[in-house]
Amino acid sequence: MADSSAYQLSIVLVGIFFLVLPSITAADDASAPTGEIANCTNDFRLVKINRWVDGVEKEPIGGLTADFGAILPALAKQGNRLPATFSAPLNSCSLSTSKLSGSIAIAVRGECIFTAKAQVAQAGGAAALVMINDDEGLLQMGCGNETNLNITIPVITISKSGGEELKKSMDGGAKVELLLYAPNRPILDYSVIFLWMMAVGTVVTASLWSEITGSENSDERYNELSPKESDAAAAKQEEDKEILHINTKSAVVFVITASTFLLLLYFFMSSWFVWVLIVLFCIGGIEGMHNCIVSLVMSKCKGCQKKTVNLPLLGEMTILSLVVLICCLIFAVVWAANRKASYSWIGQDVLGICMMLTVLQLAQLPNIKVATVLLCCAFLYDIFWVFLSPYIFHDSVMIAVARGDKSGGESIPMLLRVPRIADPYEGYNMIGFGDILFPGLLVSFSFRFDKANKKRILNGYFLFLTIGYGLGLAFTYLGLYLMDGHGQPALLYLVPCTLGTCVVLGWIRGELKQLWSYGTSSETPAAGEA
Repeated sequence: MADSSAYQLSIVLVGIFFLVLPSITAADDASAPTGEIANCTNDFRLVKINRWVDGVEKEPIGGLTADFGAILPALAKQGNRLPATFSAPLNSCSLSTSKLSGSIAIAVRGECIFTAKAQVAQAGGAAALVMINDDEGLLQMGCGNETNLNITIPVITISKSGGEELKKSMDGGAKVELLLYAPNRPILDYSVIFLWMMAVGTVVTASLWSEITGSENSDERYNELSPKESDAAAAKQEEDKEILHINTKSAVVFVITASTFLLLLYFFMSSWFVWVLIVLFCIGGIEGMHNCIVSLVMSKCKGCQKKTVNLPLLGEMTILSLVVLICCLIFAVVWAANRKASYSWIGQDVLGICMMLTVLQLAQLPNIKVATVLLCCAFLYDIFWVFLSPYIFHDSVMIAVARGDKSGGESIPMLLRVPRIADPYEGYNMIGFGDILFPGLLVSFSFRFDKANKKRILNGYFLFLTIGYGLGLAFTYLGLYLMDGHGQPALLYLVPCTLGTCVVLGWIRGELKQLWSYGTSSETPAAGEA
């Protein structure tokens, strides 16, 4: 921590590392089932399965109805609480030797078609059939080529992990009771608005950070890590060394690097791999939070950097920096230890926002030429790995990685998430860091351009690009709703709404050439390039 240049570089590298990871906006639930297109009449509907083990209510399990069978009630009070019984055989492909009458039959996928399983369960007197999928996610159960079906019981599927929860209780000899119902979902959950505000607020705050901290040089905060330097030398170092300028070459390299790493995640994802990401996230979050807190405190208390201490390994640093570092470290460790708790999203969002604020201070776009190359590459990257990759890999690679299908129950941390408030199926709405950092680089550039050219709010670019970013996010969530929760490549909407706005506005004002080559003729050499 004693070397400010190394400190800065580590934050930028961690931030850039997270840029190559999945960057989609999604709803963390089962609202985007996968499977064959069915030809029966029922709509596929999400299901809540309330369960009791020996009379003690447990966490509900999510499921999905088939496109055949009886319709489930929308309210829990309209459903029936019935005992669960395993079919024998467990695949429910032949008449069950276990008593199914008046109970909910539990079967596993495989060896016969879905309708055959339902007919066997119904013939045995079961009140409903719950089929356990052999993979995570919910399968759409269609009736195939059957035309004369007479299935009058509800038929639903649950995920492999949900089935394991049931098996664990039932294999132990406990009495398990289930209640099935399919509540209606709200058109808009309030958490989307909160997530939208967090994303837009992060971009705006990062752009205005130098104004908020009252410093002309946005990187003054790093000099307190090396107080032995004179103020004049520190100011010069801020200007000359600590800004990482992105160039066109790095923008193209990004797509190749990102695609390679995404494939590695797709093929080799495991719980230990996710743990590596969690550790890297904590490192970036600690440094980002440390930076934000120290900058804000020093902007109000100029004398706080005078008291220093010399520590082994860390070298000379201010007492303020040391205290804040310890607090940030404790915060990150507590979050990591409780990352699966219902409230862990708060710590994850705080760490993520602080890291992104810092990255947007240190990594900068020099002009619209570089912005165009970077954002267009990211635009194509997002679309290919979400929409086109299924034609090659038979699965959407980015969505599969974001879901963490092979992560052993761990979730990837490089996203902001907010629990859905009004949705009876709960879960989270999420947005990837890349959907904030990529447009944020352009919005931050527009603020610096306006300031350098002494433009007012209405004849500048910052206000309009901020509005464009907000509208792009709104379009993203509209697409998420229209596509029934299927993960969206947010840059599909954000790039046209930000880069497109900037280019069109610059063309109308006759300033496009200046925006395109801005900074290339400066006498001051670039501070650094990525």
